[in-house]
Amino acid sequence: MGQIEDLRLFTIIVEQGSISRAADTINIAKSAVSRRLSLLEQRYGARLINREPGNWEITATGHELYQRVSNVVNDVDEIESDFTQATQTLAGPLTVSLPREFGLSFLNPSLMIFKARHPEIQLMVDFDDHKVDLSRDNYDFAIRITPDVGSDIVAKRIGSSEHKVFASPSYLARKGTPTSLSELKGHDLLQFGPSRRSNWMFKNISGKAQTFEFQPSLNSNSGMFLLEATLTGLGIARLPDFICQPSIAAGTVIPILTDLVTPEFGIYLVHSEGRRLNRRMRLFAEQMETACLAQRHQFSC
Repeated sequence: MGQIEDLRLFTIIVEQGSISRAADTINIAKSAVSRRLSLLEQRYGARLINREPGNWEITATGHELYQRVSNVVNDVDEIESDFTQATQTLAGPLTVSLPREFGLSFLNPSLMIFKARHPEIQLMVDFDDHKVDLSRDNYDFAIRITPDVGSDIVAKRIGSSEHKVFASPSYLARKGTPTSLSELKGHDLLQFGPSRRSNWMFKNISGKAQTFEFQPSLNSNSGMFLLEATLTGLGIARLPDFICQPSIAAGTVIPILTDLVTPEFGIYLVHSEGRRLNRRMRLFAEQMETACLAQRHQFSC
């Protein structure tokens, strides 16, 4: 056996927590696993795992070795997978977590295109607005829409989203078109989230921050529901551009207070620090970047 295979076996032993479970995982004899571990310890001149009866514990040296070789083994596996599959049908699992409404309202066509192009990829899409634990829950990717993505993950900004204020033509014809924040008083305002008292934050053209506090006439945790309420003429809503763009194009909602700027949210493709990008992940990342590039072009028109 080569050094890479011995190191791969060591990572399996550590991850399985025992020699017998590691032997079952790779379907070889327990004695063979034990012998190869002993040879590895002889090679490095150090005890890697204490394994006396009733005691199984990775040593400090073993822990350091595992930390250093696990990424190397993953890299070798991904290189092997990429190049052996380069001329074959791409196959294997890919698990992603997407914000529910961004995924369903905007990314849905790109997801269908990706699956049609790569039918052998076992795609699992979880539409969930909760912040998933990428490592613990074993997600390959997540997309997060946030002003600050944090530092505990690997993140690539692939797009941006703005929140704007919208109303339907029928509502504006009935209630009038507000041209300033103060004129929002007396209007029916629709709010994302459960707060009984809410505020909308803006900056004017000179960059000065402005806040409007109000009591919503309707609350919901669904932007799509609030868009439908806006289309129906129930009030004025502040919604993300990716939800409203088709309705803007159709003229069924109208942006108002357009001289006010709302905070920009970045759209990030993220994965855990320990996750190495295989070919499936790289293809998915390219598809998502293409979708968001088209989004930027669409919203700028």
